[in-house]
Amino acid sequence: MKKSDFHFELPEALIAQAPLAERSASRLLVVPPATGDFQDRSVRDLPDLLQPGDLLIFNDTRVIPARLFGQKATGGRVEILIERLLPGDEARAQVGASKSPKAGSRVALDAGGEAEVLGRDGEFYHLRFHVGEGLESWLLHAGRLPLPPYIRREPGADDHERYQTVFAKEIGAVAAPTAGLHFDAPLLEALRARGVEFGHVTLHVGAGTFQPMRADDVREHRMHSEWLNVGAELVAQVRRTRERGGRVVAVGTTVVRALESAMRNNDAGERELQPFAGETRIFIFPGYRIRSVDAMLTNFHLPESTLLMLVSAFAGKDRVFAAYAHAVRERYRFFSYGDAMLLFPSAASTPAEPAHAA
Repeated sequence: MKKSDFHFELPEALIAQAPLAERSASRLLVVPPATGDFQDRSVRDLPDLLQPGDLLIFNDTRVIPARLFGQKATGGRVEILIERLLPGDEARAQVGASKSPKAGSRVALDAGGEAEVLGRDGEFYHLRFHVGEGLESWLLHAGRLPLPPYIRREPGADDHERYQTVFAKEIGAVAAPTAGLHFDAPLLEALRARGVEFGHVTLHVGAGTFQPMRADDVREHRMHSEWLNVGAELVAQVRRTRERGGRVVAVGTTVVRALESAMRNNDAGERELQPFAGETRIFIFPGYRIRSVDAMLTNFHLPESTLLMLVSAFAGKDRVFAAYAHAVRERYRFFSYGDAMLLFPSAASTPAEPAHAA
């Protein structure tokens, strides 16, 4: 299986550069299982598409303003993208500079203070920040929002609200769980009135989500590590939903990755969802059976991306690519600020394990 097997042609004009005026105004492509016809709907139709007793699971991570700029002592400009906050005002980060900074050097930050280079691990640097206050609180007013690289503009005032979900709570992501961006208060209220229940996991999306896959052989790819938490309350919600015949619906690929990372063998040797907090590198691609959810709401993903491979594993590669071709013909908006799909699993899926797990 090759990376190029997941390529598709996308007109640049279909890459959404800004959010719509209202979150829930986005279009929704419904992709039933097997050979059912695609349906061109609206995100606001979700209450009609879901059933009383279904459980929607959201990722409640909150995006931090993780992009910083500064200058080395030699005068060279530096761009810093924080990947993860660490104890003691330290962080793991990507650093862009004409010449890689060495351990012990310091970067004078445009927003004030300094970043000290402690070391390097592969493409990530270990930095300690000297900014006069706690790093997390300092970033809230000093950092810049890290919009994805395919959005070719500087973030504006509206992005600070619109590139967060309305239920964002746990600080730590450098990219939004974008399927959740479609939900606003009126839509959530309509879903509650329909009898749909809500649950939450946390997965802090890292900067690796923007990195292209470098290995041509899919099985050679290694995911960046991300931190997640699937709590006991959510596990109990899923169990109750299953017992009453409801469906578990993931809002976004990050929710799927969190739930699949928390699947463990029980005493009978059967896979089931269990509470889990920790790191995951799970990589899901066709051949892997997603067991934790019955449907998935997701945005349209980049060609040759690990996220496109994940949805192909869930709904079937041919089915997903047919849906993408339909979306291109019908001028759907793509990527973070774009439209969404409601996917159901492929009937042809067969049990298998991922190449690289939690």
